[in-house]
Formats: sequence, C-alpha cells, structure tokens
Amino acid sequence: MQLEQRINSLVQLGKVLLSIGNKETWKDFELGITEQEYNQLVEITQTVKHHNGWFTEREVLFAFRSWGESLTKENLTNWLGRYSDIKEIKKSVAVIMAGNIPMVGFHDLLCVYVLGGKVKAKLASDDQVLIPAVINILSLFDESVKDSITFIPFKLEGFDAVIATGSNNTARYFDTYFGKYPNIIRKNRTSIAVLNGNETKEELTALADDVFRYYGLGCRSITKLLVPNGYDLNNVFGAFFNHIYVAENNKYANNYDYHKAVYLMEQEEMVENGFLLLKQDEKLHSPIGMLFYDFYESKETALKYLENHKASIQCVVGEDYIPFGKAQTPNLWDYADNIDVIDFLNKL
Repeated sequence: MQLEQRINSLVQLGKVLLSIGNKETWKDFELGITEQEYNQLVEITQTVKHHNGWFTEREVLFAFRSWGESLTKENLTNWLGRYSDIKEIKKSVAVIMAGNIPMVGFHDLLCVYVLGGKVKAKLASDDQVLIPAVINILSLFDESVKDSITFIPFKLEGFDAVIATGSNNTARYFDTYFGKYPNIIRKNRTSIAVLNGNETKEELTALADDVFRYYGLGCRSITKLLVPNGYDLNNVFGAFFNHIYVAENNKYANNYDYHKAVYLMEQEEMVENGFLLLKQDEKLHSPIGMLFYDFYESKETALKYLENHKASIQCVVGEDYIPFGKAQTPNLWDYADNIDVIDFLNKL
C-alpha cells in the first residue's frame, strides 16, 4: 500500500474517532464501518475504566476527539509535506509505549505505519485495550495493518530500531537493552505555565484544561506555575472551580487526600479548594491532586528558570508560548521531547 492510500485510511479512521469523541450515533455506512463495529468501539470508551481507573469516558472521548481532529487530509498532508524526502522504510520498529494517558503511544505507532514500516508494539500494562481497538478499526480500511502492526505480549525480537517511552528509571534499562539499535528513548517530562498577571478569566479557565486534563498524568499536563511576585492565587482557584469533577474519581481523590494529610502533618504551607492543593515549591513535578507554583521577579528570571529546566520540560503555556488550553492538543508535527520521529525513521 502506498503513502497516499495509508493517508486515506487514516483520514477514515479520524472520522470514526471524531464521531465517537463527539458522542454521535452511527451514521449508516458514511464512516465505512458497520453499526456493530462502531458500537463495539463506543462500548470500549465506556468500559475501559474497569481496566484503568484513570481512563474515564470523559478523558477517552477527549483523546478520540483530538485524534479525530488531527487525522484530516489537510493535517496529514501538511505534516508529511514538511519533509523533502519521504521514503518507504521497510524496517521493523519496536515501539514501547507508556500507559499514563489514553492513546499516548499512538503517535509513535502512526509515524512507523505511515512510512510503511512494521510496528512491533509493546503495550503498557495499564493500556492494553484502547490502541488495539483503534488499530482494529484501521485494519478495516487497510488490510495490510494485520501484518504490519503487531502487539507483542512477551519479549521483543526481530526489530531494526526502537522507540521507547518511560520513566527516568526505565530509561536506564532501555539504554542497556536497546543501546545497540538506532533508538529514541524518552524520559520523564512535564509542562509549565508562565503567567504575567494580566490573564483574562477565559484564559485562566482554558489553563484549567491544561492542568486537569487526564488528571494531570500526561507529560503535557501543567504541574507548575510561574507567577509574578505578588500574584493573587485566588484568580487561579476561581477559574479552576468548574473542574471539581476530578474529585469524583476515587484514584484522584485518594491522591489529593493523601498529600493533603502529609503536608498538614509536616505543617507545610499550602492553599486548597477541596480538590486541588497549591504549594510553593521549586520542583517541577507536582503529585496528582497538587499544583506547584513559584514567583519570579522579571521576565528575564522566568526565562532563566525555563532554560535551567529545559531538559525536563515538555511544553510551556503562556502569552509568549503555547496558548492557554492547547497544551493537550499538539499537532502531528509537535513531537515529544522535540525529537522528530519521521526524520529518525527516514534515516534508518
């Protein structure tokens, strides 16, 4: 199957994901699949939370909707059109996926697939359901998927390159086992928001999406605020209140209660609103149910902070950066850790 045909298959998949993400009913055969096939995927969005309590229907539908909006003919053509030479790679690539948020490993898989390579995917234990279900739909538009994308339950063997995502700890093991292969090995990263004190209520409400989407588990989730000296944190709490629904998730609520108890016992200063703890802390990575913040004196000091921590920052939200509310909806060409996967694969 040629590149153009694979793009068309992805466009059709995008239409299915967008329809389900928008909670629409089956539209005859306009989507290219039967009502039963459509409803089976709908049911998975509702039941996958039994496999992973973080994968609530709200978050899964958001992931589907985001991918549906990305997988358009215009976006795919724009993405691949950025490269002067796209070739069929004819290689087998091991893709080791994280399982922290719904569909998190799909972009790496997509990159290998669109170039005609073979994917040997190793799913995270917490994410064994969604991506295989989506690939099953893709296979209805492209029969070659059954041979080109394989989910490996045990030891990975017979591959030419590796794309692996994990923690700083697992990255050391990845380096040991896969260092002799061409590889991309990703470590822990998180994201940060820089406020200047002039944000509108609408912008702060959009920032709440960047903080609470996927319960703060993604590398693009905002876990740290940089705010100017004297900033009134009540501005943030007021804009965040509509996301109180996160406390309905027992896993989130347990994290919130635990960290609140710990900091109270240690007599640490913090402010809270019943579902989020705000604490001044120099660290980047705040625990689930918390959001760290720090003050800065000038734009220059904020820039210096970002520069000093750039190896641990996935993205930055703010007036001079990614717009508020857009952290969790990257473009196809917004690569994790700024490592161009298509370029990597093209050089194999």
